Amino acid sequence: MNELQIFNSDLIPVYTTDTGEKVVIGRELHDKLNIKRDYSNWFKQMCEYGFEEQKDYSPFLANRSDGLSGKPRKEHLLKFDMAKHICMIQRTETGKAIRQKLIDLEKAINHKDSYMIEDPIERAKVWIREQEARKQLEMKNAIQSQQIQELQPKASYYDVVLNCKDLLSISKIAKDFGKSARWLNGFLHDAGVQYRQGDIWLLYAKYQDQGYTSTKTQTFGGSDGEAHSRVHTYWTQKGRLFIYDLLKKEGILPVMERTKA
Repeated sequence: MNELQIFNSDLIPVYTTDTGEKVVIGRELHDKLNIKRDYSNWFKQMCEYGFEEQKDYSPFLANRSDGLSGKPRKEHLLKFDMAKHICMIQRTETGKAIRQKLIDLEKAINHKDSYMIEDPIERAKVWIREQEARKQLEMKNAIQSQQIQELQPKASYYDVVLNCKDLLSISKIAKDFGKSARWLNGFLHDAGVQYRQGDIWLLYAKYQDQGYTSTKTQTFGGSDGEAHSRVHTYWTQKGRLFIYDLLKKEGILPVMERTKA
């Protein structure tokens, strides 16, 4: 692989693979983030956030860069999405700066100057594609942000939380009050609890780390024969009680608590 010199900086070196994909090296990111834990254990912990080998990163062996002798050690090539996600998890100014650098680089690589295309029809097509890509990126970043907030307090319980049987859909909670999911989503939106991002409802920042929700990605087969994925937000029992308290303040009680005439 060849180093992408034009985008290289003191923040983090960026490399190009044989297929032309831009990546960073895990150990270099670990060093630049000033992580005190040893690299192997740190990287293993980062993978608990759901990153997969060959999909988000690729391992390889390399000679030590510190000049010390010994067997080649295991390194990892990280795709930009994984590197940005890790930087956000650290919640440090350095992590924030490196993440922004990677975002800027992505924009520079992927940007299409639609205004420079002479043919008006082709220019319009490119502009539409740009807008759709921007919306998809905004949704992806919003979902990642909520997932990080949800997992940060109890990262070691990641698998337990996502597979917990007591996670509830908004439809199930709404049914307890004799309401529809649409009505309850609207109520929570009006109450400043959540907002809509594409096809998914996400919590505002002040509620994201309270343990009220858990997002899950589900895969399904499309009519085109391809595999697709969709993200859903589920509510924990803690979140269920939070909604209960909000509705109770408005005089709305669950069906089972209402006084029979």
